[in-house]
Amino acid sequence: MPPTAPPICSLCQRPLAAGVAFCTTCGTPVAAPLQPHDGIHVSGGRRVRVDAESVSLESIQSLVVASMAWWQQQLQHTDALTRQNAAEAIQQLSQILASLSQQLAQGRDVVKITTRLPQVRRYPQHCARCGAGNREEARFCRVCGATLAPVARRRPTDSLSVSIAACTDVGRRRSVNQDVVQAEHLTSLHGDTLTLLIVADGMGGGQAGDTASVLAAGTVRAELLVQLTQGLPASDAAWHTALSTAVQAANTQVYQMAQSEPRYAGMGTTLTVAVLSGQRLHLAHVGDSRAYLCNQAGIADELQPPHTHPPTQIVQLTVDHSLVARLVDIGQLTPAAARTHPQRNIIYRALGGQAQIEVDTQSHALSHGDLVLLCSDGLPIHVEDHQLAELVLTTQPLAARCQACIAAANAQGGSDNIGVVLAQLTPTGTA
Repeated sequence: MPPTAPPICSLCQRPLAAGVAFCTTCGTPVAAPLQPHDGIHVSGGRRVRVDAESVSLESIQSLVVASMAWWQQQLQHTDALTRQNAAEAIQQLSQILASLSQQLAQGRDVVKITTRLPQVRRYPQHCARCGAGNREEARFCRVCGATLAPVARRRPTDSLSVSIAACTDVGRRRSVNQDVVQAEHLTSLHGDTLTLLIVADGMGGGQAGDTASVLAAGTVRAELLVQLTQGLPASDAAWHTALSTAVQAANTQVYQMAQSEPRYAGMGTTLTVAVLSGQRLHLAHVGDSRAYLCNQAGIADELQPPHTHPPTQIVQLTVDHSLVARLVDIGQLTPAAARTHPQRNIIYRALGGQAQIEVDTQSHALSHGDLVLLCSDGLPIHVEDHQLAELVLTTQPLAARCQACIAAANAQGGSDNIGVVLAQLTPTGTA
């Protein structure tokens, strides 16, 4: 076996002695050993785009190549375990790249997605008898046939209250908590009220990831407060613009700090923001933290035939901006395998890596009993969706449900920080 090349300084490219904290030539800090579950943000040569039915193999191939290039750099790390992890990662990614290249050689590029998230609720009107969703103007329940009273067709906005809770935990294998969670009610100068939910999962050595997530969450909140001085956005499209602007401002802050201070070089963060305003949910999302919609009575889905299956109680609303998520899309991995795949921490979109960031935005109708769950990836890598539904759709106080989620993730290993935010809509007086 050929001798391993000595590690080199990332700035002056001079050889480094084993175990040193700083380069003896230029004084640059030596990177800390990479932890197995640290987030890795890479930017492929081609933007990864996913629509409702297909994804480009060439864009995924570009992402894999960029991931391999990142791991190639880690082969020069001073830490032996990091170099070993890099060699194993390159081997794993090489196998994925070979499969993608073979498919592209056969003329395949745009590939139909084999598994996709359930459709968003199309039936917002709930039946008082069975709880099933129906179209707004329906006279009879599509599931049980009960007559739908006119009062059930449109619940007034002021008849619902929103209760909130948020908590975070360092997990069982980390020494620093880089997750930030936030849940609060805000009021504009005009008296409009809304609920703001935030989850940010920082990445970067030392305190860099912690700094990135705190900075991103604080910037988004500050930007939205400024916008509230002018009243609430009047439409879904206006909300999307407002949220995108706030997230872009957060990205600018993180990016500029990462570029200007060596100790923060390479830092970044995911960011998922939810605003509950009236009976609408507005989301902005970057990275692999998640937003879910849950309801004990079930979330109506046009893909779910009535009388055939039990009602879906939890739906993931956001799309993970990760390599393994795209491999699941094209049938290269199963969802179960993706949860434990060695390269599951590679994400292709995060705040702080580039001057401009692409932000996913969406809006959904809300009904009584709906529960919005935001979480960092430290929760779903250990707890499956159906288990999440069981944990959050209980009669316990919301704070206790948050803690139950954290306890479940820690019981399964707690390999990462865990952040959980909950918001539930209930009739006024019962929140």
